Amino acid sequence: MIMKKYGILMAAVMIFTISSQAQVVNTGAGIGIRAGVNFQNLNGEDASGDKLDNKLKTGFHAGLIADIPVAPDFYFQPGLLYSAKGAELDNSTVNSTDLRLNYIEMPLNLVYKPMLGTGRLLLGFGPYVGYGLGGKAEFSGMESDVKFEKEAGNAANTVYFKPFDAGANLLFGYEFSNKLSAQLNAQLGLININAYDNDAKIKNTGFGVSLGYRIK
Repeated sequence: MIMKKYGILMAAVMIFTISSQAQVVNTGAGIGIRAGVNFQNLNGEDASGDKLDNKLKTGFHAGLIADIPVAPDFYFQPGLLYSAKGAELDNSTVNSTDLRLNYIEMPLNLVYKPMLGTGRLLLGFGPYVGYGLGGKAEFSGMESDVKFEKEAGNAANTVYFKPFDAGANLLFGYEFSNKLSAQLNAQLGLININAYDNDAKIKNTGFGVSLGYRIK
């Protein structure tokens, strides 16, 4: 598990190193910081095949992104983000059920950044991969740990999820002439993160808004 986490981090460092050493003349390129608010949920089916009906949970994301030019107005935009996800679980037998899941994520987007006015329009899509770091689950005021394992263990007071996550990103926004940007992000998880030996299917989905600053 530790090796997988370091593998993701090493790959991200390599991408940022390559982008920072490139001779970039396009004004849309560079490395930047990005942070914002997540509105996440866990969708899918329970073990009986009934659709999950959870509520959105507010979290946050923050990290680094790089804009690497690949064609006029097109950029490969990898990133390394910390992202807090989860859901408000719908369970009539349990009150105040809250689930918080923490991930390290690497989005790998292709972004179209044409000039629009004095700034640039942002239109992007691509995959993301993520790895679970931990979290908390609260049931009727009692808190349990969240652990990410390939299969659920038997530790007391612990909720399990599979560590690997992947899916698709969409983004829309605007970068101002001062290199500040604002964007709307949408994310669709495609991996079942249920670690228990049953037929439940659980996937991360959500959207968010973020602010960024591109460092030339």
